[in-house]
Amino acid sequence: MKASDLFVKALEQEGVEYIFGIPGEENLDLLESIRRSNIKLILTRHEQAAGFMAATYGRLTGKVGVCLSTLGPGATNLVTSAAYAQLGAMPMLMITGQKPIKASKQGRFQVLDVVDMMRPLTKYTAQIVSGERIASHVREAFRVASAERPGAVHLELPEDIAIEEVSASLITPSAIRRPIAEYKAIDKAISLIELAKSPLLLIGAAANRKMTSKMLTRFVNELKVPFVTTQMGKGVIDESNPLFLGNTTLSDGDFVHRSIENADLIINVGHDVVEKPPFFMRSNDKQVIHINYNAAEVDPVYFPQVEVIGDIANSVWAILEKIKPQPHWDFAYFEKVKKAEEKALPHSCNDDRFPIYPQRLVADVRQAMPDNGIIALDNGVYKIWFARNYKAKKPNTVLLDNALATMGAGLPSAMAAKLVYPDKPVLAICGDGGFMMNSQELETAIRLDQHLIILILRDDAYGMIKWKQANMEFEEFGLDYGNPDFVKYIQAYGGKGHRISSANELLPLIKACMNEHGVHLIDIPIDYSENDQILNHDLRELSSKV
Repeated sequence: MKASDLFVKALEQEGVEYIFGIPGEENLDLLESIRRSNIKLILTRHEQAAGFMAATYGRLTGKVGVCLSTLGPGATNLVTSAAYAQLGAMPMLMITGQKPIKASKQGRFQVLDVVDMMRPLTKYTAQIVSGERIASHVREAFRVASAERPGAVHLELPEDIAIEEVSASLITPSAIRRPIAEYKAIDKAISLIELAKSPLLLIGAAANRKMTSKMLTRFVNELKVPFVTTQMGKGVIDESNPLFLGNTTLSDGDFVHRSIENADLIINVGHDVVEKPPFFMRSNDKQVIHINYNAAEVDPVYFPQVEVIGDIANSVWAILEKIKPQPHWDFAYFEKVKKAEEKALPHSCNDDRFPIYPQRLVADVRQAMPDNGIIALDNGVYKIWFARNYKAKKPNTVLLDNALATMGAGLPSAMAAKLVYPDKPVLAICGDGGFMMNSQELETAIRLDQHLIILILRDDAYGMIKWKQANMEFEEFGLDYGNPDFVKYIQAYGGKGHRISSANELLPLIKACMNEHGVHLIDIPIDYSENDQILNHDLRELSSKV
């Protein structure tokens, strides 16, 4: 068969459902092979958005998301997406085209060394130099992308290789079982937990990848050990659980950090070094148990005393089989923090002032969304408020990026979530800056006939940087811009535009959009002016109660 046909059959054997991207002339043989396959091509308007969609598909399904570009400028547009998937531990394969490598007639026109370009951004990158190697390259790419820690991989298929006649057969994917932790490490962890006075469970990003929710929920409910999460650990355990103490959104001083400071043992499950450290270890400060798929990366502020390495859910199960709640465990301080937090966090949730305040926005979105509804956040100051105040009820229902933390991913991520879960409500929540970086994908969403709601939080500035600029006592400069009329903008694509003029209009409007099929955009003026004042209010409330 033709090499491009073998390539696509290899993708089909790996279970590929979608390929996101923009083909070029170097991909035309591959494109024809895709046309005759069971794989659906999702044609996007920018390669970066295709990469974000593929990465999010990988994040949600655990399977490798696939995206496609041509050579040169198409491939360079995947760079941010590669970093997004690699830092966020999302399994993704990038396929790029290339000029003929055996007898080029166009010199160096559009030719870059894409393989070397992708090397520092991926787990695996290769140029396919023979059609007979396609099956092994594809199998290895999928194996590496899926293995812990998951990430981005890349294959380059040159134009003249794609048209070769090949006789190679496919390589069947092998079943891989993750290793389990060694029993002595389990016993040592149990001993430390039972001896601790105030143990605390911390849930990180890796715990949100392989559906460890059931075992960690059992751990909390049976042992009554309080827990906190990182931003990318949100939703592993239902955050309406009374033992939930909060999210490590801020750098220091928040409610959750007071709890961490007063724990003598941190049971750190799924820690990922790409997230900002939720605590700093100091000599003789506290003990830490590292439970993860991979060993800890030790640095001056993280050097766990015990490491339990293996499948996370199995490790937690093994601990639960032998451990018992201890009568000397003391969670009184945590309970005080919890009460202070519950009194402080609702501050401004019912505030009628307009432009809308972040806390009111978060409260209304939470009220509108069912437990299984998905919010996909772009990056901006509002992400702090959603991570902190929005209680996630189920795993992977809050899609935020606390790894690369790139702008422009919110809308494509929401679109991918809607493809994976067409029956679940999905909201893209974007600042005006991040939205405009990939706003062209409105056409893609409308062409796909998606039912999607996009909230544009408009402050006509790069608000997060403006806030930090003010905090660092710099003069206000260089961060304000103009915006289009967002209602007319989406209408020009054939979507449905809405604008609120009071805070009380938002909740009923979101509910109305949920009941009307189509791509909806809601223009929401937002006021971040009291960020510091509100956060300081929360800390004052904490100090007075704890």
